[in-house]
Amino acid sequence: MSERPWYQDFKVYREPRVWLIFGFGLISGFPWVLIGSMLSAWLQEEGLSRTAIGLFGVVFVAYSINFSWSPLVDRFRIPLLHRWLGQRRSWIALCLTGILLATAALTRIDITSQLTLVALLALAIAVLSATQDVAIDAFRIECFGPHEARLQSAGAAMATAGWWTGYSGLGALPFFMVDGISWDWQDGYLLLTGVLGLQLLLVIFAREPHRYAPEVRSFHNVTDWLHNAVIEPVTEFFRRNGWQLAAGMLAFIFLFKIGEAFLGRMSIVFYKEVGFTNDDIAVYSKIITWWVTIVFAVLGSMVNLRLGIVKGLMIGGIAMASSNLMFAWIAGVGPDTNLLLAAVLIDGFTGAWSTVAFVAFISLLCNRAFTATQYALLASLGNLGRTLLSSYSGMVVDWLDGDWQLFFILTALMVLPSLLILFLLRHKLLKLETSYHRSQL
Repeated sequence: MSERPWYQDFKVYREPRVWLIFGFGLISGFPWVLIGSMLSAWLQEEGLSRTAIGLFGVVFVAYSINFSWSPLVDRFRIPLLHRWLGQRRSWIALCLTGILLATAALTRIDITSQLTLVALLALAIAVLSATQDVAIDAFRIECFGPHEARLQSAGAAMATAGWWTGYSGLGALPFFMVDGISWDWQDGYLLLTGVLGLQLLLVIFAREPHRYAPEVRSFHNVTDWLHNAVIEPVTEFFRRNGWQLAAGMLAFIFLFKIGEAFLGRMSIVFYKEVGFTNDDIAVYSKIITWWVTIVFAVLGSMVNLRLGIVKGLMIGGIAMASSNLMFAWIAGVGPDTNLLLAAVLIDGFTGAWSTVAFVAFISLLCNRAFTATQYALLASLGNLGRTLLSSYSGMVVDWLDGDWQLFFILTALMVLPSLLILFLLRHKLLKLETSYHRSQL
């Protein structure tokens, strides 16, 4: 337990670097609107089945395998752009430009006759977004020195708040604008293309974290590069933690967010099927969730500083499973906006708390000599469960004959295996966390 007065913990948010992390978190979350909630709503209105909409989520697998090309982002210098923007921002700017072009292409699409092209553009956005996430995560970690543990925790909170601002705050715009009469979904994508342009300006005018960035080494041949940039980061992680603890931590990371992802993948389809309007979705699922998540991301970081990351994960995981049951209640009652408000408040709180602890946990496990590669490996493993398995969420709902209540009960149960692993590893993880914080003193 910390002996510092609780209000002093908020002083970390005076640091400009923390707010820069917020902006980059927004950039990270925004593509999920383009290929997630917005695309799901468009597909649902065009009459695609739940199974087909769920399978569109396969494109999110890119976030699960971005570790495989993270060494390239970690080490390769993009000609011209590197000299202008630096290692991290050059990659972010390149990927963001590609996302902008793909989004602009969606403004000209007839989804009923060009469904394959829509899928390819969604895949392109996912790959580019997953690649820029590698650079954004490394940028966040390298913004703070090894001695700045509190700022690192605050950075995790602001990354979460920024991500949700991009996904929920900005993601509400098309749901407010698209009415099927004066605005259609193509118009919505045109609006979001302009938002991407503003994000690109932020990247250009931000400052590269030169002080803490690791040396970008050049290698003499492919074998040398493969060993130093790919094999060594992976073997170092197992060597440092031991294979049993390392394997247990990887299993926890893979399983922790599966239930939340199953719910999230089908949430827009559920809202529309149960009878909520686009305006209801914009207000409750986007705007309110946005602010709830930001508030509790900050508060969650403060609580986690005092409870510790491991206890924060356990509490957050239990609360996350419980919050899914609220959606089962809505499924039984119907489109009650009061219940929806309660559900998004609880879900936003538990999601923010657990995500902040999860991001801080993964950041703690990284060796700073391999920041981008190891963080991408761990984060993408967590995304694997969230994206690959949750792509079958539509099939599960169809298999249950549209029984949304039972579906949400199952999503609540999905978090239990990860919490069992966390409980079994708690002593080793607490020791690891204590050692880490002592090294920061």
